[in-house]
Amino acid sequence: MARIDFQNYADQAANGAPFVDADLLFDLGMRAALGRDGAVDRVAAHMYFNLADRKGCERAAFHRQDMAGQMSKREIAAALRSAREWLTRH
Repeated sequence: MARIDFQNYADQAANGAPFVDADLLFDLGMRAALGRDGAVDRVAAHMYFNLADRKGCERAAFHRQDMAGQMSKREIAAALRSAREWLTRH
């Protein structure tokens, strides 16, 4: 069975690879939301879902709202700040 190395994609997304698309950002959000790479990271999940929604992934908005319902205002602010920083860098 084929195996996808999401860490490579996460590294590419963090470094601003131009081919990062909405589906990849959504997948990274799901990995963060489910704790696939360690502990659940709601801030990262919200950030990736926000970016995926911005790039046209229709299902990302639902998951971003679901994450926001589990987060404090401070965490949401951190996620929004992270998304803005990501957009500035890329």
